[in-house]
Amino acid sequence: MKYYCIGIKGTGMSTLAQILSDLGNTVSGYDDAKGHKFTQDGLEERNIPIYYGHDHDIDKDTIVTYSVAFTADHPEMKRVRKLGLTIKKYNELMGDVIDMFKTIGVSGTHGKTSTSSMIRKILEDSIGCNYFIGAGDGHASKDNEYFVVESDEFNRHFTAYHPTYSIITNIEAEHMEIYKDVDDIRDTFEIFANQTKDFVIANGDNEEVRKINYKSKVYFYGFNDNNDIIIKDMELGEDGSKFRVEFNNEDLGEFFIPLYGKHMVMNAASAIVMCKLIGISLDSIRESLKNFKNAKRRFAVENYNGSIIVDDYAHHPTEIKVTLEGVRQKYPNKRLVVVFAPNTYSRTRDFTNEFIEAFKIADKTYLTEIDCNREDPKDYPGITSSIITDKLDGGEIISVDTMNKLANEKDSVVCFMGCAYVDSLINAYKEVIK
Repeated sequence: MKYYCIGIKGTGMSTLAQILSDLGNTVSGYDDAKGHKFTQDGLEERNIPIYYGHDHDIDKDTIVTYSVAFTADHPEMKRVRKLGLTIKKYNELMGDVIDMFKTIGVSGTHGKTSTSSMIRKILEDSIGCNYFIGAGDGHASKDNEYFVVESDEFNRHFTAYHPTYSIITNIEAEHMEIYKDVDDIRDTFEIFANQTKDFVIANGDNEEVRKINYKSKVYFYGFNDNNDIIIKDMELGEDGSKFRVEFNNEDLGEFFIPLYGKHMVMNAASAIVMCKLIGISLDSIRESLKNFKNAKRRFAVENYNGSIIVDDYAHHPTEIKVTLEGVRQKYPNKRLVVVFAPNTYSRTRDFTNEFIEAFKIADKTYLTEIDCNREDPKDYPGITSSIITDKLDGGEIISVDTMNKLANEKDSVVCFMGCAYVDSLINAYKEVIK
């Protein structure tokens, strides 16, 4: 088969393109962004062509899929319709692909990528697996039995998936430009949960997760004693996190992850029991987690010219809060500086107060101006980054051109955050301290 992916550098689309290629299909794609993005590394490794113009040929038997960031009036969308090509939403196409395997669907407002990556690591070290992870990573082989798929609630994408097993890491308000309220979000997660063929592993400490009316078998996990999977004896240290797991009154023993924060322990507990239930030995799970390295842009630490730089994908207040708490765990005696790149007007508006509270964990916070390619600022009058920085003690606006504001932060931990690409900000900071 031949596939053409519009928006091929997006995290989800890049991953799908890689998977389609691995399964023996001919794949190419289009993107507006000509600059390098980390998501294109896997595409280039597979020699998948990326086009930036609108004059290249596309065979008539090609199936087109597209990112939701590309509206119907985009020139490339208009062109493929004019050519009469078959067009399919990317999540529907992904649903078709994963139905060929035993699928582990990992969902949740936060923690999907890290949890998916842990399961992937455990399975790769033991029996092998296919994976679709939203950090630009994807791989598939027809020889593998299992497929680990990050199942995203954005635009209700994961309702196209029918996993064999699933995980729900948490549910809270997010993507309020799409959902009416938290009830609407939970109802959509309920659809996903009840499309699971075998069992669900769900965060029992999360109130909204508990409200779901499960039709599939469910195992709840968390710190509370009313869960099936209980985390005990947690120790958060500068080298990582140590904890024990009890499952249905059976002590599974002690585990260590070189990761930081209570939320990462929660993610690991769900991954441990998922892999145990599909037949992976506890010793194998333990060893894999001990050597686990998180996905791209998840607490990625770089030491540059004596300065500690953290690059993290966090963009929701809860994600920012737990990431900064993790930085405090790893570097308890360091000054903590945040550079955050907000990427939607709606999220900035809907969670202004929550952002402010999350950033109070840091010693100093900078925000770039909002840069959004899917929302029109005219629809959000008065919504700028300043509505957050003005209410923070010492909060400031920053840009690539004003990065010299960080000239005296060489001895600090500087944490660059946002789901938008922050490479240009990091590179500018490196120039300042070089």
